[in-house]
Amino acid sequence: MRNCLLADIGGTRARFAVLAGSRIGPIDAMATGEYASAVDAIKHFLNRQDNAGGVDSAVIAAAGPVEGGRCTLTNARWILDTDELKRTFRFRTVNIVNDVEALAWTVPQLGPADVTSVGDGSEVTAEPVAVIAPGTGLGMACFIPGGDRERVLSSEGGHATLAATDPREEQIIGLLRRRYGHVSAERVLSGPGLLNLHDALAELDGSSDRLLTAEQVTRAAIDGSSSYARQALDAFCSFLGSVAGSAALMFHASGGVLIAGGIVPRIVDYLPRTDFRTRFESKGRFRRYLEGVSTRVITRPDPAFLGLKTLAERIPPGG
Repeated sequence: MRNCLLADIGGTRARFAVLAGSRIGPIDAMATGEYASAVDAIKHFLNRQDNAGGVDSAVIAAAGPVEGGRCTLTNARWILDTDELKRTFRFRTVNIVNDVEALAWTVPQLGPADVTSVGDGSEVTAEPVAVIAPGTGLGMACFIPGGDRERVLSSEGGHATLAATDPREEQIIGLLRRRYGHVSAERVLSGPGLLNLHDALAELDGSSDRLLTAEQVTRAAIDGSSSYARQALDAFCSFLGSVAGSAALMFHASGGVLIAGGIVPRIVDYLPRTDFRTRFESKGRFRRYLEGVSTRVITRPDPAFLGLKTLAERIPPGG
């Protein structure tokens, strides 16, 4: 195998590395918004690599639906196109996949040190594993084991309609519905979604309290400097539990639910103090089933690159 470009491209950050044989080189991160296109960002990365001339293929995880070798990022203006990348960089092969699909391919390679369990439950060997990743958006996928036949089912489940479980959540969703029309799970389970929750809770109480970023909300919630930030983070964790439980049911994920993305690993110590796990299990007649399903947070840095490496080695050349 010659050198292969690996890329994990999200709405906020794009990360690149070179796979040389079986070794993943240093990961270089840059802000998506600082470059006009994916081509510009890739050029910038490759121009700084000593072995760029030996890179003849690419495996790219992109935060959006992939159809016909093409992806328009859901939360950024970049468009990734297989033919354009081949032509521009003279790549022999290019594979573009959904970012959470690539993340799901890491499942067989994760060890105990890479994850933190939240609540009870266990993993049933050789059963599906659901993956949920709140970040700039909300991605979902499912790893289906099976030896040589193992595969990943990607989805756009983050855009499924969000449901309320109590009157306060009904108020929040009602306010967001007036703002957006359709209220998907991503409208609350993402960085912008955390801000949506904060602003909605403040508005419902007639408060002018405002914060500018999801990081500010998280920080103010944990240090106790804002009651609305604390309410917003608690609501985020509650909705996350409900959506994760629904994903476990939809995928019959007896292998467990893995949570990744840019938000939850940063609050992994806070999550058990919320009703996340209670809401995960609160599915009526299927409570007993969900009590036995594990929920774990992926805390390994840049885990998608393990999946990208697997794809570089396993997925037949496409595009």
